[in-house]
Amino acid sequence: MISIGRIVPFALLVTDVLALAACTVGPDYRAPSASAPPTYREAASNARTDVAPVAGELSAWWRGLNDPVLNDLVRRALADNPDLLTAASRVREARQQERIAGAAEAPTLNGSANALTLNSDRQSSTAAAGTAASGGGSAGVSGIPIPAHTNLYSVGFDATWEIDVFGGTRRSIEAAKANTEAAQWARRDGQVTLIAEVVNDYLTLRALQARIAIGQSELQREKDLFALIRDRRLSGFVTNLDVNQQSQQVATAAAQLPDLSAEARAQIHALGVLIGQQPEILTDALGGGGLTLPPPPPTLPIGLPSDLLRRRPDVREAERRVAAANAEIGVEEANLYPSVNLLGLGSFAGASVDNLFAHRNLQSVGVGMVSVPIFNGGRTRASIAVAKEEKAQALLAYQTTVLGAFRDVEDALARYAAEETRRVALAQSVAASRNSLKIAEDQYKTGLATFINVLQAEDALLKSEDLLTQSDAMVLTDLVSIYKALGGGWSA
Repeated sequence: MISIGRIVPFALLVTDVLALAACTVGPDYRAPSASAPPTYREAASNARTDVAPVAGELSAWWRGLNDPVLNDLVRRALADNPDLLTAASRVREARQQERIAGAAEAPTLNGSANALTLNSDRQSSTAAAGTAASGGGSAGVSGIPIPAHTNLYSVGFDATWEIDVFGGTRRSIEAAKANTEAAQWARRDGQVTLIAEVVNDYLTLRALQARIAIGQSELQREKDLFALIRDRRLSGFVTNLDVNQQSQQVATAAAQLPDLSAEARAQIHALGVLIGQQPEILTDALGGGGLTLPPPPPTLPIGLPSDLLRRRPDVREAERRVAAANAEIGVEEANLYPSVNLLGLGSFAGASVDNLFAHRNLQSVGVGMVSVPIFNGGRTRASIAVAKEEKAQALLAYQTTVLGAFRDVEDALARYAAEETRRVALAQSVAASRNSLKIAEDQYKTGLATFINVLQAEDALLKSEDLLTQSDAMVLTDLVSIYKALGGGWSA
């Protein structure tokens, strides 16, 4: 029977250990604060888009362009892009690291089993004499009998448990969880970047195809005009100079098309790689052209700058890196304090399997160990200092990421507003150039102007139409930059 006098001290010891285990060394985490301006200074509406400081749904912003081909490309990229699949693998890896850190809180248990067979035919002379005197059997030295055949079986278990008295393991788990969350936000940031890249490449492709269509139309017009001039030369109304000049215009228009075509094919190849396929896989699907650039949406909900800190995945990732670095300080500080380990050994050993687990075959050992750090040349305190510096670096990285996020939005808004203003002017230039060309052609046909006037009007129209197409594409590219800067495109 166990006496009360033995139970009370043991209970008090367990109570003290559990009370100590409730303590966790190291600083408790507080999320870093970041100030945000009240509004975006560069947020300005234009003739086609109302830039509103209201929150909006940005997880599938590209659908506002109403292009089913683009929607399918984004879907395929999110499913099969190798970089995004790598980011997802890192999330799974971080979760397993979290499990590894958590396993340190629990005891470890190992089992072992052994079987021994001993056969011996060797006998000493004394043993042989003893055998003869006793009439048979096997005897050992000094008359101790040793069986000629022996079996020995054993099954054992050992358990160890390091009690997390000062919270080093708990801080390690805290750091692992923060790293897992950081990996999740990194994956979402990868989604934002990938979607923006797919949309940009697609819009660039459509712009190039639109420029090719303009070039082909211009080439055909130049050929038709060349035929007209050649007929007028045969009739004596113009000179060979007019014919040669128009021939040069035809060649110039034709020379611009190969480079544009090569750039368009390069964009198709880039999109093929982004969806995780061979570069040429989309050539038939996207190479036909015939589609125009979509207009920007009528409303652009940019929200408030304070929303950006919650929306941007890279900001959220940086904050989680600070949390992980903060927890690592506690992991290192726990090494300043004693560690408590419990060890238990138990085994059953016997000559027969039938009664191996009988109580008389049981042997057990229990050990409690306390390890107190005394001197290690300052390594522990240096490790703590290193952890603190790493947290300071993580804080600075967080601040840099926040400032960069605000700058990205302001820059994108400024470029968007400026390009939209430029586009309006280019549209007016195209209208004026078309009117000038019609007047020049009419005057040339009636002999009121030379052909040089027609050539100049043609060149002005071609350049203004090409610049307007490029501006349309740039407006959409700047729009994509705004959505990316706002952190749009990720989903939980």
